[in-house]
Amino acid sequence: MAASVWKRCVTAAVKVKCLSPSFSARRWLLSAAYTDTKVWEAREKDPQNLGKSSRDTVFHKYLHFLFQFVDNISSREEVDQAEYYLYKFRHSPNCWYLRDWTIHSWIRQCLKYGAREKALHTLKNKVQYGIFPDDFTFNLFIDSYVKDGDFKSACSVVEEVMLQEAFDLPSTQILSLYAVGSFLATRPQLTVSEERALGASLLICGLKQDNTVGLSAQLLGNALLGKVEILKGIHAVFKGMPLFWSHGYLGRALAVMERVAAASGDVKLSKDTLDYINGLLQELSSTSDSDSSGEESAGEEEKKEDIIDEDDQAEQAKLPQYVSRFKELSSQLESQGKLDPASFQALVTTLAQQNLAAAEKPDLEQYKSRVQAWESENRQLIQREKETREKAEQEKQERLAARAAAQQA
Repeated sequence: MAASVWKRCVTAAVKVKCLSPSFSARRWLLSAAYTDTKVWEAREKDPQNLGKSSRDTVFHKYLHFLFQFVDNISSREEVDQAEYYLYKFRHSPNCWYLRDWTIHSWIRQCLKYGAREKALHTLKNKVQYGIFPDDFTFNLFIDSYVKDGDFKSACSVVEEVMLQEAFDLPSTQILSLYAVGSFLATRPQLTVSEERALGASLLICGLKQDNTVGLSAQLLGNALLGKVEILKGIHAVFKGMPLFWSHGYLGRALAVMERVAAASGDVKLSKDTLDYINGLLQELSSTSDSDSSGEESAGEEEKKEDIIDEDDQAEQAKLPQYVSRFKELSSQLESQGKLDPASFQALVTTLAQQNLAAAEKPDLEQYKSRVQAWESENRQLIQREKETREKAEQEKQERLAARAAAQQA
């Protein structure tokens, strides 16, 4: 059932491209102005030559070394070297002072020199490298994967956006929903951890969009998290996630359907999303039946008891009620004409077509101001470091003079 649903998603997406050639030819991702490097490259850089002395020695003496090194990367090999220094800096006494512009520069340099896997590695291991990008940097990163059709990696970046709860910009919301919708349209075989990550991303991002796309994302996100909850227990859902610490994610999915059914506007839900959830519930029901009829070994029972507590078992017992209520609400929505025949991917594609260009304008204005602020802060840091060096040299000369005077006496 689920496979056939996503097959229709792909077909619908192909139809959208065929019916709207101007859209696919003109733009369906970030514009050239958004990804242009002119603003970033035009800023003033520190002209110091980092090769004059041992990098390890300089690293321990001056905070600004790392910022200079990342800014002056000129090859793929130097990207690998910069990764080493990012790690070393994060584990130094100065770890709190990694500047936002250095994180932005690191991601840009990785994209420029074909080292996205390095950027993604440091992002996924952010605690070890200190890589916490801002929303504009996230957008550039997601866009680079989407343009190449690597939707799975794009979703990995979206997961990090979700973990940082950085869905503030409409552009980030649109790109994230587009990436997840395109990935699901490929009918991937998802692991439990992937279902959890995609479910949380859809839910949190969907809460920012008060329209058919947002409500469909909330519905699907709650359902995916509900599946994980039924199979693995609630602790497997919210551990390490910015999610609501309470049972009943399938119930929250049904609450979204109830809200749409009771709404007076023209808001709808994507029909293929409901079809997917129907398949999900059937899968859970068949799994529940096989568990109840089959026999488990003592080891398997003990392992299951370690994961599933009494509250989780009570939630599992509600599954037949959820299935019954889902069927009722599906029929109600269909009779009210509140099921959109377009696929979820087609809906997010249309959302990008209609809203992404307008969402870029304030982003670019804010980015220009941010770069100016970074440049000003960088100049202050360079000046402060210069003064510190001069003071250290002066103190050194005074100590040498005092020692020489003492020897003469």
